[in-house]
Amino acid sequence: MAIYIGMLRLARLCARSPGGDPRRPRPGLAGNEIAGRPPPQVLRNTAFVPCYLLGLFPCPQCKSSREADNTVPLPIGGLSYVQGLTKHSLIHKTVGQCLEGTAQRVPDREALVVPQENIRLTFAQLKEEVDKAASGLLSIGLGKGDRLGMWGPNSYAWVLMQLATAQAGIILVSVNPAYQAMELEYALKKVGCKALVFPKQFKSQQYYNILKQICPELEKAQPGALKSQRLPDLTTLISVDHPLPGTLLLDEVVATGSKKQHLAQLRYTQQFLSCHDPVNIQFTSGTTGNPKGATLSHYNIVNNSNLIGDRLRLRLKMPEELRMVLPSPLYHCLGSVAGTMVCLIYGATLILASPTFDGKKALEAISKERGSFVYGTPTMFVDILNQPDFSSYDISAMRGGVIAGSPAPPELIRAIIDKLNMKELVVSGRRLGWGCGQGAGQAGVRTDWWVWG
Repeated sequence: MAIYIGMLRLARLCARSPGGDPRRPRPGLAGNEIAGRPPPQVLRNTAFVPCYLLGLFPCPQCKSSREADNTVPLPIGGLSYVQGLTKHSLIHKTVGQCLEGTAQRVPDREALVVPQENIRLTFAQLKEEVDKAASGLLSIGLGKGDRLGMWGPNSYAWVLMQLATAQAGIILVSVNPAYQAMELEYALKKVGCKALVFPKQFKSQQYYNILKQICPELEKAQPGALKSQRLPDLTTLISVDHPLPGTLLLDEVVATGSKKQHLAQLRYTQQFLSCHDPVNIQFTSGTTGNPKGATLSHYNIVNNSNLIGDRLRLRLKMPEELRMVLPSPLYHCLGSVAGTMVCLIYGATLILASPTFDGKKALEAISKERGSFVYGTPTMFVDILNQPDFSSYDISAMRGGVIAGSPAPPELIRAIIDKLNMKELVVSGRRLGWGCGQGAGQAGVRTDWWVWG
């Protein structure tokens, strides 16, 4: 930190002309904005330090940014602030409006493929199911601003709840599927969850039994009317796959939502939704204390997703090249924002390779579904590349993807580009990886993405 501050001071000193008054306002700044000291609003909204302050003269990212947009001015006088790209206006739409627009634009294009569940839906079909699920959630007493937790591995139900809650104005709470009783209780109590959607179990994780440890009243409760002493806000439990005591079944909730009166209620509710409404709460990993809930708005995740897709050059791709294989967890921003939302905005096909990460399943999805982009962390890519039968899979459709979450050594980057044919690889964070919820959707703020290759 001391070195960093010293570099900033050095840059300011170098910026001052001999004999000049360092406190003289420069053109373009208000009179009360002192040279070398950006106004408070600039500091609050800035997440970018120019590369020349870090000893890079210039980095390829800044160079390509200036070449791409001639309207971007150069830093003035060594300030630690530079204006980002301005050629793309931010989008003032809700998630539901984005889904509706894509469904109208490419109704027959595949939107979601879940091989392990034999799910294959077009955008028109997905929009229809999302509308029914959203109106079904409203019909059971949930409303705008209520929190609904999604607790489970990657699945069709996860994507359905992500989009349905957004349609209905309900705030989705992304719950780590590995949480045990104490962690789950903390998260649900922290944000005041009114509803929770979950499967009965997955592998060794017994979701229903864990819930009973926290809410012993569950087995004798009326579905949708839980009264829990430890979780007083939690009233509605929805089972994804099995009828369970005290819970509603997700299929029944969706079926209820298909009735005309409930769909009409959904349309009425949507009139009052704003792109600035909260839509998602993601928890940090908790490495420095208890996990913290980061609240994201429609505006946040829509614009972050749009900019990620722009960096991946998705607007220039042919329809058959817009096929995203996602082995990353949906409860993390890499899955739900860079995955689901990017596909939603750009009309790309989202392919959920497996419920939890499986390198072999990821390769199978790439080969069988003609995947062209893959998202993952460095360790995921290491596992994929080290599969014993790697050479037997057809990866000819691969184009690129995103690697994020932790530092990635150059050797791994080169192996991904060469062996997986990911020439259009985007590295998030370079030295600093993403944390869950951190940087997931600061609209208009530049995140540290690096195009490699």
